[in-house]
Amino acid sequence: MSTTTVAVLFGGRSSEHEISCVTAGGIMDVVDRAEYDLVPIGITKDGAFTLQSDDPTQWTLRDGVLPTVPDNGTRVAFPTSPASNELVVSYPDGTVAGIPVDVVFPILHGPFGEDGTIQGLLEIAGLPYVGDGVLASALAMDKHVAKAVLEHAGLRVAPWTTVLRREWAADPVDIAETIAAHGWPLFVKPARAGSSMGVSRVDEPSQLGAAMDLAFEHDSKVIVEPRVIGREVEVAVLEGRDGVPRTSLPGEIVVAEDGFYDFASKYLGGDESLLCPAPLTEAETDEVRSIGARAFEAIGGAGLARVDCFLTDDGFVVNEVNTMPGFTPLSMYPRCWAASGVSYGELVTELIELGRAAVR
Repeated sequence: MSTTTVAVLFGGRSSEHEISCVTAGGIMDVVDRAEYDLVPIGITKDGAFTLQSDDPTQWTLRDGVLPTVPDNGTRVAFPTSPASNELVVSYPDGTVAGIPVDVVFPILHGPFGEDGTIQGLLEIAGLPYVGDGVLASALAMDKHVAKAVLEHAGLRVAPWTTVLRREWAADPVDIAETIAAHGWPLFVKPARAGSSMGVSRVDEPSQLGAAMDLAFEHDSKVIVEPRVIGREVEVAVLEGRDGVPRTSLPGEIVVAEDGFYDFASKYLGGDESLLCPAPLTEAETDEVRSIGARAFEAIGGAGLARVDCFLTDDGFVVNEVNTMPGFTPLSMYPRCWAASGVSYGELVTELIELGRAAVR
């Protein structure tokens, strides 16, 4: 029986490089090797596309240290025409080899991967791929644009103020006054970053400048939101074979008092717990699953997404849509599906097959 060749694309030039490697390792560990041959393509932090090992143990968190893609001297080039599905690998000794692939699984978080850029490259090359397309990826990556689209679709989102770097540099005092109207505490976030990179909680005006500076290290556009008091509830969405999005049982993040679910909490351990399924009423469960499906459709989603919400005293508020959510075995997305009866391995298989069948 012939196998399907899957190019797993991971690493990348974003600040989430290491998390992408861990996610790829998790997928390599559970993929059905009797059905799928893997071609691991690691992108170094400098942006070099390299052929790497498919040993999942190489891409795990060890002693608190996250893995990175080493530059081993190989280079991988994508097809120059949709008429070919062959990747061209150049080795340090000067030899060149072609590797035909059937589908690409881009496990890339953040800029240059989750933002529509790699999806555009794959579409130009004519290669089928797993996950959301160019528009949905780019739209969801920009928190300002995503909020506007979700709000237009009739979904509740938290109020926000968007600030550009040049605006802040020109008149920080006036902008700080506008921001203060939201009340304290506030959250300052890069508009186009993930995994809570560059996010700060600001409890008083004296902390705002440092928080803005940190966020601007990750993006030239920043959004500022008031604290939303409520439970953090997330739902995993999977594209339906019939066009109707499938949603998991929701999960809940329980964070220590006065904390938030930051990068260290997500990937290095922190004072929080993940509950799957979330302890919600049947009506609340049905509502948040419906919200997840509506948000997925609003951005034109394909493949997968995780929709993050707050359950407040006034109902659900959508926080964001993540088109390439954390996908390690400990991440919320696969855990929600496991609680819904879909194993990690089954989820990987379904995503690969959805990618193969996708019509872009």
